[in-house]
Amino acid sequence: MEFRCRLGTSGGEIIEGVYVAESEARLRRELEEKGLFVLALQRRGGFAVPTFRRDGRRRVSRREFLVFNQELATLLKAGMPLVQSLDILRQRVSNPTFKAVLDGVYEKVKAGTALSDAFSEHADLFPPVYSASIMAGERAGNLDEVIRRYVGYEKVIGAVKRRTISALIYPIILVTMMIGLIGIIVLRVVPAFSDFYLNFGKELPLSTRIIVGLSNVVVGNIWLLIAAVAGLVFAATFWIRQPGQRTQLDRVLLQLPWAGGTVRKFATAQLARTLATLLGGGIPLVNALETASRSMSNRHLASELGKVSRGVREGQSFANAMRALGVFPDVAVKMVEVGESTGALQEMLNSLADFYDEEIETEVARFIALVEPVLLVVMGVVIAFVVLALYMPLFELSSVVGA
Repeated sequence: MEFRCRLGTSGGEIIEGVYVAESEARLRRELEEKGLFVLALQRRGGFAVPTFRRDGRRRVSRREFLVFNQELATLLKAGMPLVQSLDILRQRVSNPTFKAVLDGVYEKVKAGTALSDAFSEHADLFPPVYSASIMAGERAGNLDEVIRRYVGYEKVIGAVKRRTISALIYPIILVTMMIGLIGIIVLRVVPAFSDFYLNFGKELPLSTRIIVGLSNVVVGNIWLLIAAVAGLVFAATFWIRQPGQRTQLDRVLLQLPWAGGTVRKFATAQLARTLATLLGGGIPLVNALETASRSMSNRHLASELGKVSRGVREGQSFANAMRALGVFPDVAVKMVEVGESTGALQEMLNSLADFYDEEIETEVARFIALVEPVLLVVMGVVIAFVVLALYMPLFELSSVVGA
């Protein structure tokens, strides 16, 4: 069998090629014995197989990368040469993937390659905004300052994501508990009552028949239902990995009634902060737009930003190019217009990002305040309906006996 492989060497090189082997497991073993890191493996004529290293750290973690940049900026500010700084830091990294990359970067920089070019060869591991920022710092001669600005940018973006996720944890726990509790009732409690009702000798109430019938369907087809759910998840994952499908999904997300506005604001804030970081590093607006489009999480807005970049290259103002598309919020367009007219675009972009970050937090907090009691009420109503449906025949039986 033939396999297409993407491999990493101990020197940080990324190589691709086609290899012949009897099985995937044997090919992996042979490559690892040669000191190669398997980053991706695809059987020719098949579909991509996700690859994970045995230590679970196939990629470079965000925290690890930020710590490295903080230490690098500190060493550079202290006056230590770049090559020596890299040599010190690469020896302290424990992640084998990151260490292999840093070893390669160190060798290339030592041979005269620019740091930005050395990191740009690993675009699948590091965000495009990082290489662009490094390039700006090298040209301006303030590499340590640019790295510090990038670290600050990542910390702010990460803080917003963490606060949003933390706010959503409690509703997720409530939903999980509700599904688990209903599952226990349907799978364990209802069947026990169902056996008892077989000898009841009287027609059951409609609500009881519904609950018992639903339980019988679920219990009798439990493995089929599990297989169907697993199949749907696999199909959805495979679909979203197809070229262009992620863009279509992101476009649908922007059109959702309530969540779409929040998703648009988050993407706009991410764009504004990325542009502010790149412009602060001395990168021209057109180049900053091209880099920012590759860094955006929403692929639909990223493709639209490419049109904005072409408009700016052709002589349009940034604000007019954004307004012509009609996909960015009016507030963002107006603030960009003010920033361009006053010559303070970078400061205005930072203000725009802060403004939307605060709005997102407010909207998420409002959503949580609304959804928590709603979930509790729904949980209570569902459980009360199930309990009443199960005990209704017993109530009728007791009334008959009492009469």
